[in-house]
Amino acid sequence: MSFSNTFLFGIYPYIAFFICVIACCIRFEKEPYSWRADSSQMLRKKNMRWASNWFHIGIIFVLCGHIAGLLTPESVYHYVISTEAKQMVAMVTGGAFGLLCFVGLTGLIVRRFTDERIKANSRFSDFLVLILLYVQLILGLSTIVVSTGHLDGSVMVMLANWAQNIVTFNMTEAVANIAPVHWIYKAHVFLGVTLFIVFPFTRLVHIVSAPVWYFGRKYQLVRQKV
Repeated sequence: MSFSNTFLFGIYPYIAFFICVIACCIRFEKEPYSWRADSSQMLRKKNMRWASNWFHIGIIFVLCGHIAGLLTPESVYHYVISTEAKQMVAMVTGGAFGLLCFVGLTGLIVRRFTDERIKANSRFSDFLVLILLYVQLILGLSTIVVSTGHLDGSVMVMLANWAQNIVTFNMTEAVANIAPVHWIYKAHVFLGVTLFIVFPFTRLVHIVSAPVWYFGRKYQLVRQKV
């Protein structure tokens, strides 16, 4: 077990999560009004709706699939589906929604980089997030191609075991599970963990800013001037 594997897939995830939590708390406390999506729709609506909708629909299903697929123990899902069938479902649905997300994100990137008005009103972090997500999406779609070489679900189980051991703070087992997998999976996992570090410093924070407190807010009384 090499030190690089131990650090990148055993220690680094905890560093990334710690930075993410602390930085999010500081930003929410110090700059609460920066906690938003910073949509560019008001600057230019052209190509915004279809690209944004396709991207968000795709990314939501991809994220939910990753969470369920990685964190559901093998002993639990075996009640309803086999490992091989689970991998096939993951490849088909992940590929479909991944491609939908890819097309939408491509539209957003072209819009952000070519529209002079939007480009002039963008920060470095806006470009960085799009590029990182694009690379991560390409890596994710590439893993589907690699997965066709082993349809027994063995690699999927190893990746799931890595994630579950990270969550349960069993670093040694986590590293042992991910060490043998193809480098494309490792690159996908590494960049996914890195996004936790980027998260608090970019517009990505709007993912966890659903305005649920509105339901408990008092009604506003609006009176006409007599």
